[in-house]
Amino acid sequence: MRKTQTEPYLSAYLHSKGCKLGLPIGGNFEITSRCNFRCPMCYVHDATDSDIASRELSAEQWISLATQARDLGMVFALLTGGEPFIRQDFFDIYRGFAKLGIYLSINTNGSLITKEVRQELLKNPPVRMNISLYGASNDTYRKMCGQPAFDQVVENIIALKEAGVDVRLNHSITPYNRHDLNQIYEISKELNLHVKTASYMYPPVRVKDGHFGCGKRLSPEEAAEASVTWDLLRMDEAEFMERAEGVAKLCAVDRGECAVEMDDGIGCRAGRSSFWLTWEGKMLPCGMMPWVGADPVKDGFAAAWQKTLEYTKQIHRPKECLQCPKKEVCSICAAVCVTETGAFDHVPEYVCRQTDAFIEKTRQEYERRKG
Repeated sequence: MRKTQTEPYLSAYLHSKGCKLGLPIGGNFEITSRCNFRCPMCYVHDATDSDIASRELSAEQWISLATQARDLGMVFALLTGGEPFIRQDFFDIYRGFAKLGIYLSINTNGSLITKEVRQELLKNPPVRMNISLYGASNDTYRKMCGQPAFDQVVENIIALKEAGVDVRLNHSITPYNRHDLNQIYEISKELNLHVKTASYMYPPVRVKDGHFGCGKRLSPEEAAEASVTWDLLRMDEAEFMERAEGVAKLCAVDRGECAVEMDDGIGCRAGRSSFWLTWEGKMLPCGMMPWVGADPVKDGFAAAWQKTLEYTKQIHRPKECLQCPKKEVCSICAAVCVTETGAFDHVPEYVCRQTDAFIEKTRQEYERRKG
């Protein structure tokens, strides 16, 4: 299977510069929260809200915000949802963004990409299509997404590939599809496509009125097991053993033995060189975080971005996590902390348990293979 550079060096370089200068290099535009799927772990789609469409921003408003962002430094934009292709005016938005001369990508579940949609896309292809592959059968799709869309999604992926569109697959591991991992890997090999997996699911606080915690996801131990299983599938023997040797050494280390080695700030691009606009037009540092009060529709993009920058500077992650010697294999981030606990500086127990289980399961596999 081919090795895929998941992020171009140009993107990494520009975001690094953006973080230093406070420029919004990358923008995520959540143009709708509507979706034809009913995935239980979704952080944005609320199947009980029947008034969503009337509260979405218009195509003109989205294009205006993107223009303001571009004028302030935006180079990369992602159109996401919900399911973006569910909007009847999607291509009005898409063409408006494309005319800005930015690098444009799309997140989609892949089920609504008809022949007509492909023809429109090929007039000005996106830099990349990120397609969520939720399972390896119609039955899994029915259980997880509410409809048996697997065959249709794969057919659409193949059609996009044959048309020359760059496609990457995303796979979220949940209780509904955890047994499909081997098949997902085989599908990715057959299609010769990179697949990015995630066994950690954020609590969907944005559709739970700020209530923290999460159901419908794997236990920390199950999530760790799924991560190790994926490593074993995607890595050859030498690559896995080299990585596992380093991970295994962390197994006997107690938390708190090391001095602080990292700054306790947000630690990623969110709110530093990238932003997220919700389907209602509110600006967040990251799509998983609660609203910070930045309103680009009311106050203008520049003012909202400045408010987001200042808010982000006030975020501090838990000291305990930054001192932990296991942080190198931990998925800790500011968004994880606030969605798990309600505060940026509180330790997320779920993630601690997942990290410990991942290290132990990796160590066991390493010892077994080492003989």
